[in-house]
Amino acid sequence: MPSLGMQEIIVIFILALIVFGPRKLPELGKTLGKGMAEFKKASSELKQTWEDEVAKEKEVLTSTLDAVNKSMAMDNTDKEKEALASTLDDANKSVASVASVATDDTDKPKDTVQ
Repeated sequence: MPSLGMQEIIVIFILALIVFGPRKLPELGKTLGKGMAEFKKASSELKQTWEDEVAKEKEVLTSTLDAVNKSMAMDNTDKEKEALASTLDDANKSVASVASVATDDTDKPKDTVQ
């Protein structure tokens, strides 16, 4: 929207003076000024409310994201524990099988060469 120059403002003022008259013009200006001030106040309140709501939502999303990240970290730790437990079980089975083979060998009588 193009800005108003000095000539356009003078033409608008003269038209308003003709239409409303010299007595009503100050009253009209005061009313218009109050209306503009109210509009500015309402728009700034709306902007502040919007920013507050966005900040609250951001805070909620951030805390939710942190909780999810912590949960994922715990899940990874649990998975690592399960993997280690599985490896330990496999190692224990291997040791047990080696031990059983070793005891089987010692229980058998050795062949003597004659």
